[in-house]
Amino acid sequence: MASTILNAPYTVPSVKGFDTQNYVGLRPISSLRFNSGRTAFSGHSQRLLVVRASEKYDGDVEKLEMSIEECEAAVVAGNVPEAPSVPPKPAAPFGTPVIQSLQLSRRPRRNRSSPALRASFQETSICPANFVYPLFIHEGQEDTPIGAMPGCYRLGWRHGLVEEVAKARDVGVNGIVLFPKVPDALKSPTGDEAYNDNGLVPRAIRLLKDKYPDLVIYTDVALDPYSSDGHDGIVREDGVIMNDETVHQLCKQAVSQARAGADVVSPSDMMDGRVGAIRAALDAEGFHHVSIMSYTAKYASSFYGPFREALDSNPRFGDKKTYQMNPANYREALVEGREDEAEGADILLVKPGLPYLDIIRLLRDQSPLPIAAYQVWVCGNVP
Repeated sequence: MASTILNAPYTVPSVKGFDTQNYVGLRPISSLRFNSGRTAFSGHSQRLLVVRASEKYDGDVEKLEMSIEECEAAVVAGNVPEAPSVPPKPAAPFGTPVIQSLQLSRRPRRNRSSPALRASFQETSICPANFVYPLFIHEGQEDTPIGAMPGCYRLGWRHGLVEEVAKARDVGVNGIVLFPKVPDALKSPTGDEAYNDNGLVPRAIRLLKDKYPDLVIYTDVALDPYSSDGHDGIVREDGVIMNDETVHQLCKQAVSQARAGADVVSPSDMMDGRVGAIRAALDAEGFHHVSIMSYTAKYASSFYGPFREALDSNPRFGDKKTYQMNPANYREALVEGREDEAEGADILLVKPGLPYLDIIRLLRDQSPLPIAAYQVWVCGNVP
């Protein structure tokens, strides 16, 4: 496409009615005339305004009455508004050798050169929204201290729980998980209180959802707080934990929690097949929207002692090693993870968290699902 070149001179017009002396940051300079192909400077003084970004003015600055065309014409004419100059290169300390720069195609430090760049390329971010706050509740009115967990309390579900949730939300933590201390009189070998729709946990869920509808509530799905034997499942007379019968009870417990308003149910029992069964039970009752966070790799550990004291749920006999994982087993976490993922888990969890960072990494590398970690209470001073 052909273009037309004009050889006529052009003078940038002045702005009428605008006094540059009354505005900080604006100063007059001589006007310029130009011909196409070359710039011709004239000697007479016609004012053009220059804005300096570094200068300050506390009052309101009047908008210049110049059109886009006039602003562009001024720049074409060579009357370019001034901007701050590039700062000088910082000097190296005395004695620094003068060398030829390395010929590097890639310098990873470039992406770490300033706080803004580091924030832009940060791969792992932790914020309050990532945390889920474990809260221990009981039927009492008052909050009672937990002896094995200094600074932690069993919260009265009507008042202390609501107040603690409010404090957590104030600092950005909007996810909580509830653990109940159930009266001994309500415990039984089959843990039927676990699916009582008017039990402690369902009542607390309904109360919190009424107060904070957007609160994300996780629940614990296991029989140990409700079992007179203190185990996560039904115990046969020879001490064997019955798997499938326990899963039947867990399904009813998860549905009861979902009915109360739970957002995420979290089976911590380590029974085989419970994730798939719970998923089917939730879906059958219309709770397709309720997520499952599976305790995928829950290792047998003495770290759980303070937690069990908080819930008064210590096993009355034996231990939990026939269903919780052997701490010496690494690859077994893959078996559990693949089963839970195939059965419909939405989140995979590792417990305890800190001693099993390698398992967290393993599951993170092998599964596309979100990976959670439960960091349990550790007593004593840590150097």
